[in-house]
Amino acid sequence: MRASYKKYILNFKQPSGTSRGVLRTKETYFLLLEDDDKKGVGECGLFKGLSIDDKPDYEEKLQWVCENIHLGKEKILDEVYDLPSIQFGVEQAFLSLQSANQFELFPSAFTEDKDSIPINGLIWMGTEAFMKQQIKEKLKVGFTAIKLKIGAIDFETELALLRSIRNEYTSQEIELRVDANGAFDTKNALEKLKRLSDFDLHSIEQPIKPNQWQEMSVLCAKTPLPIALDEELIGIFSYEDKERLIKTIKPQYIILKPSLIGGFCGSDDWIKITEAHNVGWWITSALESNIGLNAIAQYTYALNVKKPQGLGTGSLFTNNFDSPLFVEKGLLHYNSKLRWDFNL
Repeated sequence: MRASYKKYILNFKQPSGTSRGVLRTKETYFLLLEDDDKKGVGECGLFKGLSIDDKPDYEEKLQWVCENIHLGKEKILDEVYDLPSIQFGVEQAFLSLQSANQFELFPSAFTEDKDSIPINGLIWMGTEAFMKQQIKEKLKVGFTAIKLKIGAIDFETELALLRSIRNEYTSQEIELRVDANGAFDTKNALEKLKRLSDFDLHSIEQPIKPNQWQEMSVLCAKTPLPIALDEELIGIFSYEDKERLIKTIKPQYIILKPSLIGGFCGSDDWIKITEAHNVGWWITSALESNIGLNAIAQYTYALNVKKPQGLGTGSLFTNNFDSPLFVEKGLLHYNSKLRWDFNL
């Protein structure tokens, strides 16, 4: 078996705003396996500034994986336990290599285009006019759940945006989620949650910065609207620590991003723990190319999800790879008749 990796820069169609700044490009890596006439590919979706494995020696670690691919999947996963995006790439690449079709990792009714996955529409931060324009576009094409990034512009303006949506659509017509990316201060977070609760929101993701377990625990106990942990899960490796986090904070939901939490195995651990403690979850992509998004979508469908997932990021880039994935009326589909165009 031979292994190599390649770096790839994804370019956003338009600058995308978060509370951590404006994104124009997204760096990612592909792990490529060859064994006789078979090929496998996995995406190591490093997220600069967010991934726990965003370190200067990242490519050295990838090179080590390539040089030691003969050790096999399980041994390599053990060695890179603290490098979640590489774990995820390794899992994908081996599944891809072993599959009849290298892009069908979890064959199902989804990959046969007999079923689809409900997803939320993502609204990026920006001016009030820009956010309103995005909201109109998402509603026009049939989304019934939308997620707004908040925390970067004036809070009163954000409340006015939510008010304008609720004046037109009830919570039965449009499910609203918001994502603060840790932007709120612990001193005023609860007050902001109370004001946000006026708009019958489904949930808020990561209201305060991660690694403040006691403060987050208090918020989750007192919040008038459900809280979903997101960045909080990053850097938690052992099963025991994951369980301790859930028992301590007692969130209403968690968000699973396989590239950031150790791929399928890491996600499986979190799901097992949360379901044992009556905590909800859903899965979100983390700006991977269509290679990683495809893997996440197929894995997600296999979990028999019902609520909208965060998998609508495939159309954000100018230089993504053509794939069978497409979005229609708030649903992610896989058109098995369309061909992949994956050339590096």
